Amino acid sequence: MPLGDQGLTVSRQGLGCMGMSEFYGERDDAESTATIHRALDLGVTLFDSADIYGPFANEVLLGQALVGRRDHAVIATKFGILRDPDDPRKRGVDGRPDYVRQACDASLQRLGVDHIDLYYQHRVDPDTPIEETVGAMAELVTAGKVRYLGLSEAAPATIRRAHAVHPISALQTEYSLWSREPEVEILPTVRELGIGFVPYSPLGRGFLTGTVRSTDQLGPDDFRRFSPRFEGDNLEVNIGIVERIDAVATDKGVTPAQIALAWVHAQGVDLVPIPGTKRRPYLEQNVGALAIELTADDLEQLGGIAAPQGDRYADMSGIGG
Repeated sequence: MPLGDQGLTVSRQGLGCMGMSEFYGERDDAESTATIHRALDLGVTLFDSADIYGPFANEVLLGQALVGRRDHAVIATKFGILRDPDDPRKRGVDGRPDYVRQACDASLQRLGVDHIDLYYQHRVDPDTPIEETVGAMAELVTAGKVRYLGLSEAAPATIRRAHAVHPISALQTEYSLWSREPEVEILPTVRELGIGFVPYSPLGRGFLTGTVRSTDQLGPDDFRRFSPRFEGDNLEVNIGIVERIDAVATDKGVTPAQIALAWVHAQGVDLVPIPGTKRRPYLEQNVGALAIELTADDLEQLGGIAAPQGDRYADMSGIGG
């Protein structure tokens, strides 16, 4: 299916690879590689990575997994977030043209490919005009290093300014049954401009699967331990969201994860969610969501779910632009 109006074609659902390298427990590169291969077998073509995942290790893993099958994959990766080596939770952003070029060359080397299919600016740099950043990204397209351009977590005005410099093919933003903010301005903007929409964390970082009821279940370095929505009273309130999803899933004889994904798909054929997993059984379950049809009653019940309690991130300063 098309992702945006510029000619990029991808599968109806992609695979988020971030958790294969960190953030959600221990790594298992062998199982992660097998999951990528199984995704290809199931018809998944869009694979999402970023240079900060690992950091850097995720691109290496993805590139190695795609050896011999590169022509069947659409590789998406991102640049622009800088991590403090002494405290990985501290972040900065860099959208300067020189850094754009440097980051792209480094990603190409780690991936072991001669071009990136979809290259995102991971977060907007407030200190660099978006026109300068996207101008440098456009040069990468001209040089043949990148095929299509994307943005992540950008505000509507920024999207318009970027799109005026070079066509943007995709916008990546968190969107799910517990993160519906894009419906107000983001989705109307990208639809007006012919930009594809890629919801990340469509399963609410695993919470909407119904498997996380306490942070005691999570490893000491698990990203979710530091997410406001998983903390204390917020978590207790938010479990009510899962219970609503679980009720629909039980009626249909499927899993809560499949219902959560089916809901995202029901919001439009121009949405290509990228649920993440590093295990084949969960991948197969996620792909199975494509066969689920939600009725008008299902959608009404799910649409009435209250907004979650707590911010998406402990530090929201890097969101928007």
